[in-house]
Amino acid sequence: MTAVTTDEGRRPPLVLRNRAFGTVWLAQVLTQAAVRMFQVGVSWWLIAYAVADGRGLASGLFMAVSTLPAVALAPVVARTVARFAHRSVLRAAAGGAGVAAAALAGWAYAGGLPLAAAYAATLALAACQAFFDPCLTTSVPELVDDEDIEAATGFEMSTQSLASLGGALMGALIVDGAGVAGLAVGCASAYLVAAGLITTVRFRTPAAPGADDSAETGVEEAGGRRSLRGILAGLPFVRRILLCFTAANLFTTAVFVIIPLYTKSVLADGGSTVALLEASLGVGTLIGSFTGARVPGRPTALGAWLLALMALALAAPGLFTGRFVFAGCLVVAGWCVGVIGVRFVALFQRLVPTADKPGFFAVMQAVLGATFPLASLLFGLLGDRLSPQTLCLIQAAGLLPAACALALLRDPGTGQHDPDTGQRDDADVQDPQAHPTEPVATGGQR
Repeated sequence: MTAVTTDEGRRPPLVLRNRAFGTVWLAQVLTQAAVRMFQVGVSWWLIAYAVADGRGLASGLFMAVSTLPAVALAPVVARTVARFAHRSVLRAAAGGAGVAAAALAGWAYAGGLPLAAAYAATLALAACQAFFDPCLTTSVPELVDDEDIEAATGFEMSTQSLASLGGALMGALIVDGAGVAGLAVGCASAYLVAAGLITTVRFRTPAAPGADDSAETGVEEAGGRRSLRGILAGLPFVRRILLCFTAANLFTTAVFVIIPLYTKSVLADGGSTVALLEASLGVGTLIGSFTGARVPGRPTALGAWLLALMALALAAPGLFTGRFVFAGCLVVAGWCVGVIGVRFVALFQRLVPTADKPGFFAVMQAVLGATFPLASLLFGLLGDRLSPQTLCLIQAAGLLPAACALALLRDPGTGQHDPDTGQRDDADVQDPQAHPTEPVATGGQR
């Protein structure tokens, strides 16, 4: 009997009915949880244990170092993802991070750990993650069918929330209980398990880009692929969206510097409160990742409203003090992040030509991450001079111009706002290439 296969409402989640994607997704959860656990744990270690003066600068510099590889290595990542088998890239990135974390654990157990070693370790882990994330995003069409792309995107976007919920929840608690050595052991274990999981997966052979792709991509380099600059130049609408979110990220990412400073200076609490706040952000993002496909509206208009709502949520702790106030506001802010991630990455999966995807997702990570080091250093320095409540208000105010710019954004090809991503009819489901540049839904998760 095949009644179950025709009832879309009773289909199991994608990660259960597609074993290959489910395995790779679990590996991504482990790697991002590990890197997030390390970042939160070491940031709390710097503020609570290792540094007496200049805590804001020390924490901000650490977060800046942890975000540099995604920006600096973008060209290398694009070439690597385009030239090598994706399973090999994913496995090597996870395995390399596991070795680096294990080495740090050995050093920490052997004796006192210098600050330089912690900074070097986060640089190595972030470099490995800089290869892993865009490679997995590029690999989605090799793991799922076309009609499942939005569902896969929803799960992929939920990874960051699960990482914040699990990794960030454990980071500060492990440091309070077992120090940096125990933190490094946990990270190494997660990375090595992820590498083992990826080894068991078989990826589909990607189809060569056809004539339609060639027509969309325009002029190519002699090697058949466009430069990173050429990719963005050929996608002006997408480029403007990325610039809006890059500006927003200058302020949203400051929350990772503000949380430990707010906990130490305003709430006078310990690692358990840091864990609560980080987990609240993760819970919100997780909910947003799985509900984003159901929130109505055109992506740019919806994104503008969500940035405005996020600004209100991040401003509230600057006016009302309390750990549960802050936690509730972070749930709201995280939900906004989750919905934005699902809607816009699914949009990019549809709008970006197949041949450009390896380079595009690498450059997307670099462009969106370009402000991370600056934001970390800026808010870290400000944290030594201004109260955390003031930092919350500055953070919120900075999001409003980006929200306005996104609301006014129009597709330069049509002069209109971007099309709504409504439900497809049956003809679209049977012929997913009928409208290759129109973002569409699958009737379930996006």
